[in-house]
Amino acid sequence: MKSHTEYLTFEIPERMDFVNITADVERAVRESGIQEGLCLVNAMHITASVFINDDEHGLHQDYKRWLEKLAPFDASPETYHHNRTGEDNGDAHHKRQIMGREVVVAITRGRLDFGTWEQIFYGEFDGRRPKRVLVKIIGE
Repeated sequence: MKSHTEYLTFEIPERMDFVNITADVERAVRESGIQEGLCLVNAMHITASVFINDDEHGLHQDYKRWLEKLAPFDASPETYHHNRTGEDNGDAHHKRQIMGREVVVAITRGRLDFGTWEQIFYGEFDGRRPKRVLVKIIGE
């Protein structure tokens, strides 16, 4: 079995945004030379996410509104106990928990084996500083 590891780095200027990283992951799969296997993509920061869904602007706007309703930004220590540590990102931890840490995609004949409309996204919930995403590919 072979493996290939790559790290992507993102510095999103907004507090919350979504970035389609499918092309980056597809490139890593091609460079790995692996024809049959699995590709793990995971956010390596506790206020960021990786998820699979449709690349449709309205859906992403819906996600942002929905997440803000579930875990609204509030820097005060009254809303999120986490903010009592001097942080202001208690909401971002909750948003990451909802959207998930990682995805695993099958590799078939050297390509990501997606369903219709599926794309991989990096979700940022406390932007404005560099954060990494791990791409780990294993197989033959």
